[in-house]
Amino acid sequence: MRKLFLATTFILGGTVAAMADDIIKVNTDKSVQEVMDALEAAVGNAGATVFARVDHAAGAEKVGLAIPANQVLIFGNPALGTPAMQIDPRAGLFLPLKVQAYQDADGLVWLAYEDPKETMDELDEVEKSPVIEKMRGALAKLTAAAAG
Repeated sequence: MRKLFLATTFILGGTVAAMADDIIKVNTDKSVQEVMDALEAAVGNAGATVFARVDHAAGAEKVGLAIPANQVLIFGNPALGTPAMQIDPRAGLFLPLKVQAYQDADGLVWLAYEDPKETMDELDEVEKSPVIEKMRGALAKLTAAAAG
């Protein structure tokens, strides 16, 4: 029984580490509000559409709880998303794209997003298509511009 527990722990531990590798983090010296404002502007300047900005800390406050600053920007560009959905309509489950800005326990502020190649890895034809690299490049450029 102990061997089974250790094996399960090892397997799940590896899975958690692998899942963490799917999330790309970009550090910034800006506040969460400032970096999200910069990201929203960069997204708009790139011709993408902002669909929503979710303030998780404000939501927590409404129910009498507190978390450090934490926001998510949801955005997309049909020029990137549509080709992915033409290949496999299930790509729409992972679109539009999302970037989170949050303050960690040490007071550092990060932008974080899931690598689209990893997000859509179950959609073989989408994962292999050039559109994934375009999404990856767009997310890297947008987060770098916002963080800088």
